[in-house]
Amino acid sequence: MFEQPLIGTATQTLEPIPGQTPMCWIMGQRYIKVLVNEGSVPWPIPLLHGDLTTLRAIYERLDGVFLTGGVDVDPTCYAEEKQPVCGRTDPPRDWTEIQLIRWCLEDHKPLMGVCRGVQVINVATGGTLFQDVAAQRAGSIKHDYFPNSDNSFTRDMLIHPVRVAPRSRLASMMGAEQVQVNSMHHQGIKQLGHGLVASAWSPDGLIEGVEGNNGSFLVGVQWHPEELTETLPPMRRLFAEFIEAARQHRRQKSALGLASA
Repeated sequence: MFEQPLIGTATQTLEPIPGQTPMCWIMGQRYIKVLVNEGSVPWPIPLLHGDLTTLRAIYERLDGVFLTGGVDVDPTCYAEEKQPVCGRTDPPRDWTEIQLIRWCLEDHKPLMGVCRGVQVINVATGGTLFQDVAAQRAGSIKHDYFPNSDNSFTRDMLIHPVRVAPRSRLASMMGAEQVQVNSMHHQGIKQLGHGLVASAWSPDGLIEGVEGNNGSFLVGVQWHPEELTETLPPMRRLFAEFIEAARQHRRQKSALGLASA
């Protein structure tokens, strides 16, 4: 009964294709497969914007929350006007994920985010983002190596190193204070959110990893480790430790339930 924790992960809106498909919620298969491979049961979460009752009912059943990559976080979430350099946004997804993050923080429920995931964690805790790193941050290296049709950029391509803070949770999982990562983002953390500690940086100083400071499992990274789990053991370890934290949370929750009964 303790072996497979339930991991919730929000979907993303897919606009309708006239004459072919209605509006849909979608989820990248790679995220789901990695969660399954590490021994969890993934739970894709619909974007029922404004329906706190249903979202809370889903959340209560979860042992951890995993936040994936995707479209840009809407700047209104951090009190800025949307600039032309900002890409497509998904307000129902922003609302859903921010609610889940805040509940996880209140309950010390394990939380992990990748790419957009680390950005929305930062926003949910009061931080801000560069709407486009290249346009708004002087001296930045290229970060937006999005896959293209001629395969000159691929999702598993190692682009640049990140420096990892010594004695951080991330350093213990990576097993090193410098690792090579892939890079598929054009936004990034500007002002760090409350209760977060920066734990990794790209060569230009952009924050690439964050952790919580309250002792519970909260880790976010700017790269896409799910694409690297089969070739780089530290990236798989990142997921394995998240799932183990969720498993421990499940056990504690069950023990409290038995005690109250």
